[in-house]
Amino acid sequence: MREYVYVFLIALATTYVFVPLMRTVADRVGAFTEVRERDVHVTPVPRLGGVAMFLGYAAATLVAWRMPFLRQVFETGELVGILLGAGVVCLVGAIDDVRELDALTKLGGQLVAAAIIAFAGVQFFSLPLGTVTVLPAPLLVLLTIFVVVLCINAVNFIDGLDGLAAGLVAIAAATFFIYSYVISASYAPPNVFSSATFVSAALAGSCLGFLPHNVFPARLFMGDSGALTLGLLLAAATILNVGQINPDQVSDQGANQLAATVLPLLVPISIMLLPLLDVVWAVVRRTARGQRPWQADSQHLHHRMLQIGHGHRRAVLLLWLWALVIALGTVSFVFLEPLLAAAGGAVMLALAAGLTAWLPRYSAPGHRPKSFDHQGQRTDA
Repeated sequence: MREYVYVFLIALATTYVFVPLMRTVADRVGAFTEVRERDVHVTPVPRLGGVAMFLGYAAATLVAWRMPFLRQVFETGELVGILLGAGVVCLVGAIDDVRELDALTKLGGQLVAAAIIAFAGVQFFSLPLGTVTVLPAPLLVLLTIFVVVLCINAVNFIDGLDGLAAGLVAIAAATFFIYSYVISASYAPPNVFSSATFVSAALAGSCLGFLPHNVFPARLFMGDSGALTLGLLLAAATILNVGQINPDQVSDQGANQLAATVLPLLVPISIMLLPLLDVVWAVVRRTARGQRPWQADSQHLHHRMLQIGHGHRRAVLLLWLWALVIALGTVSFVFLEPLLAAAGGAVMLALAAGLTAWLPRYSAPGHRPKSFDHQGQRTDA
């Protein structure tokens, strides 16, 4: 565990230190997020914060490479491939932050990065569908690339309020870390040093190092350089947790066999449920209106929270709460009795739902940053 704490702190500290530098760079090159109809900020804000997060993750990777116990994780090319893939999407995102790129160019960069990590070994080798199901290799590679692109765009879509995306990804990464560490410790023989656990620890550190600069009112946005990078790293953690856990290695004294065979598929879905729902609903909504799926609007989950009366900070906190409840509620099935885990999850869901519905009735006037109508258009412009 000490090694992962060190990895986490290296990523956190490096990201935190580099954020002011990237804010200065953004000022000089003119990388600003201007105020648009769908936005909730009222003044232009510099971006490029994702570059600092990438540097934090890269620093954690390079340090871990020289650590005795973690060195074994680098015996395959997975982590090097992840670093290269993250570098590609970070570069594409940084260019877009400075000079807007078209959607197809950004998609091309995402596909190149997805192919890099897939051919480095970060891919689904099997699917835990009750038993380990091995699919044809080409199909698994295509599934890997699809999941990477889906995760990248899910994070990009949910990045609409200060601190929201970084907080959600931090929660997802921390949950993946807990899950991966518990499962790995239950192997026969135990082995807690894995690529999945490392990526989760470094990703959580990068997000938390950025958050102090990004909570409302944000001094720096992550931009596409951050959303694309976090999406790829989250996808890598997902794939490493799903496709490379072998239930036959799980001992009876650790996580139970049902959890080992079913939860590897359910845990990532639950952890990423909010951003996945957002991206799927956005595609359906825009297609039904005759728009292109990537054409932006003001009807994402975070906009909905503002519409029902939550202020900026509270909307972010509540979405964090929903993500935490769903993720931890699912992971609790790994180390708690099913009945107890289900009861605890139901109580937490009821609490989150109650707060979401009840709190708008007690909003103080003037604390809602912007109002939106049912079409998603601002009514206070």
